[in-house]
Amino acid sequence: MSESLKRRLGTGDAVFIGLGSMIGAGVFVAFAPAARAAGSGLLIGLAIAAVVAYCNATSSARLAALYPSSGGTYVYGRERLGEFWGYLAGWGFVIGKTASCAAMAIAVVSYAAPGLGQPWRGAFAAAVVLAVTALNYRGVQRSTLAMRVIVSVTLTVLAAAVVAIFAAGDPQPANLRLSTGGVLEAAGLLFFAFAGYARIATLGEEVRDPARTLPRAVPLALGITLVVYAVLAVALLLQLGPAALAASTDPVAQAVPAWLSPVVRVSAALAALGALLALVLGVSRTTLAMARDGHLPRGLAAVHPRFGVPHRAEVTVGVVVAALAAVADLRTAIGFSSFAVLVYYAIANASAFTLGRVVGGVGLAGCVVLAFSLPLASVLAGAGVLALGALAYLVLSKRDSAAA
Repeated sequence: MSESLKRRLGTGDAVFIGLGSMIGAGVFVAFAPAARAAGSGLLIGLAIAAVVAYCNATSSARLAALYPSSGGTYVYGRERLGEFWGYLAGWGFVIGKTASCAAMAIAVVSYAAPGLGQPWRGAFAAAVVLAVTALNYRGVQRSTLAMRVIVSVTLTVLAAAVVAIFAAGDPQPANLRLSTGGVLEAAGLLFFAFAGYARIATLGEEVRDPARTLPRAVPLALGITLVVYAVLAVALLLQLGPAALAASTDPVAQAVPAWLSPVVRVSAALAALGALLALVLGVSRTTLAMARDGHLPRGLAAVHPRFGVPHRAEVTVGVVVAALAAVADLRTAIGFSSFAVLVYYAIANASAFTLGRVVGGVGLAGCVVLAFSLPLASVLAGAGVLALGALAYLVLSKRDSAAA
């Protein structure tokens, strides 16, 4: 019989984990590629991504309360749709969020040491991943404490940045003239920034009173994040304009006065670090759930007797992410991750739809549309890796059937 994780997290802890995942990824990574896709129309894309994310959040929260164990949609898909769909969701989450982890590690280095070239940049990114893995290894409570500090600092600096832009900058209302081209691609890219609430659901086995805590924490984290995104997106467009925002690698730092720019850079590195911290937590918990069911090596299901964490899963995830972070490209990682995670949420919504939830059907349609609106390279790469996972499942299933 596999060991259970301890329920130590309250509503506040869960909200901060979701905020750390979403705000760290979105504010400092996703706006520039979204502006390249749609210009000022990224605001429409943000609204579309928020609607799909709300559907996903509602479906995920209801399912998490019904099935409060580690694994998130891996568990929901298995229970509501069948073992294959649960496996495919888990596979999509693990590969998509592994790419997200690599992207966040690269972002940390980009903001903390912008002039660093390869191979030092890759080595620094790998070292960041290993340091975060070591922190997670010591227990989830230490990780959530660090998350609270990081999120609090990030929100404070972002508030200061918005005030500085409007008080000391030169915002131009003409920059908000909306265009409609490319808004679905922008929505798909911005969805990458909203996906952090999944981390709350994957920690369901470690949350106190999950039937009450999860349905409150998920929409609360999403709502706070949406307000932050909308305010900052408007401020950046007003100050920089669509073209400059699209070309920028550090738009928040460029938009604020020079004296505030170093503070923004430090905050950006911390925010990306917070996202990485939460991402590694979520990926390792889904790995734990899949290992328990034999879809990954069963040895990864071990729980540390002292620290109460899936230590083998965490170490394995950390090593894989460190290797990817040393060689990966940021833009490619974001597109690949977005496709895989949209597939993951499509299965979550389909699972909720079996409970008679109309919102699940809306979320399912939204996920499919956004997934296939992403750049073609991201769609092909994501579909190919998911197909390989499905093939592996079918082969192993036949082998197990023959052995029985």
